Amino acid sequence: QVQLVESGGGLVQAGGSLRLSCAASGSTSSRNTMGWFRQAPGKERDLVARISWSAGNTYYADSVKGRFTISRDIAKNTVYLQMNNLKPEDTAVYYCAASSRVIWSRPATADFGSWGQGTQVTVSS
Repeated sequence: QVQLVESGGGLVQAGGSLRLSCAASGSTSSRNTMGWFRQAPGKERDLVARISWSAGNTYYADSVKGRFTISRDIAKNTVYLQMNNLKPEDTAVYYCAASSRVIWSRPATADFGSWGQGTQVTVSS
């Protein structure tokens, strides 16, 4: 099992930037794929991006391509989500997640066994 602690959320104006961090601890075999998801009130929890821990292969939702970048620092056991050119529709609670699977395409919520507590991102117009 992997323990995940997120940080970096907050309030930002449209067009601004935020960087989310997710510190991981525990079983290394349970974090072969790391992902960021988001959930707005009344909506489903949707994929934002994911990254394979070893190879660094990335996948992005169409809505964030060209604006968001997922990365990881292996030495720090940390995954990041750099969010640029933020839009009001990006407002949501953002969750970090870990999967024991190696996923090379679009992952599903059910693929991930460990989740962080979530961090609120609010983008004002």
